Amino acid sequence: MGKVTLKGNPVKTSGSLPEKGTIAPGFTLVKSDLGNLPLAEMKGKKVILNIFPSLDTSVCATSMRKFNQLAAGKPNVTVLAISKDLPFAHGRFCSTEGITNVITLSGFRDTEFGKAYGINLLDGPLAGLYARSVVVIDEKGKVIYNQLVPEITQEPDYDSAIAAL
Repeated sequence: MGKVTLKGNPVKTSGSLPEKGTIAPGFTLVKSDLGNLPLAEMKGKKVILNIFPSLDTSVCATSMRKFNQLAAGKPNVTVLAISKDLPFAHGRFCSTEGITNVITLSGFRDTEFGKAYGINLLDGPLAGLYARSVVVIDEKGKVIYNQLVPEITQEPDYDSAIAAL
């Protein structure tokens, strides 16, 4: 079980992120058009999993904007922005913000993704949502970088995630 904080208060997570060098656990999450996207469809691409609690917070929205900018022009890189927000909220946010270099995915139908990645928040006011984290996966499906952001209100380490590519 991992631990993070929310405004300095401890919050437990359901486990640990997949370790570097291991194969990323598979998943199938919901796109903004309500279709499913399995991780297996990303094989052959470098993938950044930008995982966060909700787009309705300023830090989550900032991370979406930042990864959208950083992904632009990167060959063979796909950013998957993952939260439990409904696909309609993802679509609205991307339309309003001009987000075009990110695929949004919702975990609202899935109970296994958060367990497999160890990022379910188990207590505190955000219990039931995902902990802010980043996982970078190479073309063969291997984890090459991970970060469980220690304080939920902080942004992830964008530079290290991009450098791992």
